[in-house]
Amino acid sequence: MELKISVLSKPGGRAVNEDAYGFWAGPDCWFCALSDGVGGHAGGDVASKLVVQQIMAWFYRQPDASGDNIAAALRAANAALVAEQRRCPELADMRATILVLALDTRRATAIWGHIGDTRLYCFRGKAILSQTRDHSVVQSMVDAGYLAPGDVRSSPNRNALLAALGDARQFDPRIEAAPLPLRDGDLFLLCTDGFWEYVEEADMEQGLQVAQAPEAWLQRLEQMVVQRGRPGQDNYSALVVACSDPCVTQRM
Repeated sequence: MELKISVLSKPGGRAVNEDAYGFWAGPDCWFCALSDGVGGHAGGDVASKLVVQQIMAWFYRQPDASGDNIAAALRAANAALVAEQRRCPELADMRATILVLALDTRRATAIWGHIGDTRLYCFRGKAILSQTRDHSVVQSMVDAGYLAPGDVRSSPNRNALLAALGDARQFDPRIEAAPLPLRDGDLFLLCTDGFWEYVEEADMEQGLQVAQAPEAWLQRLEQMVVQRGRPGQDNYSALVVACSDPCVTQRM
């Protein structure tokens, strides 16, 4: 299995980009992390960068593409963030979302884990195969039947999170139950809320129908973010991981 990564991270209408990302490839595995410093908290940019640095360092020492290893990396990142809060009282309220994708290129499998509302979408055959569920008030309202899924992006509570890294008392990330066997042409989109807020799932799928390459698809989606964004809009970041089997000849 061969992998290719495309990435963008922009400040949007803000003075500081509080998003951070990282990726690292070992002999038989790739790891990607995307974090968003939670808006409204001092030190959001510090939090996201620290979290990504800790997670990448963990995978460098422990290059195992498993759910247990993702959970351990997230625990280590949370502990580091809490320790920094205690060291710097002015950063005591900083928080960060996190999304981690681990791919085993020898076994051709992928597994992921997250906390917060930074999302992962998995595409197969140009359609969404799977997506993460946000740790958020609006996701809870959808689950309870009080809000339609299509109203999530316009809800006044959209930015209210139920969980994020940086909480010493509550730490409950979601880790995918089992690795996903990969196929030629599978795509992963990792994106912060400043990105998916302006790009509907139907837009993502329709864009795949016409894009000739993952980079072109990502650029098309970014154009939607820019065109639909508001003055002072949030930072936005996205990573695309394209999977291909060198033994199979297939266009995107």
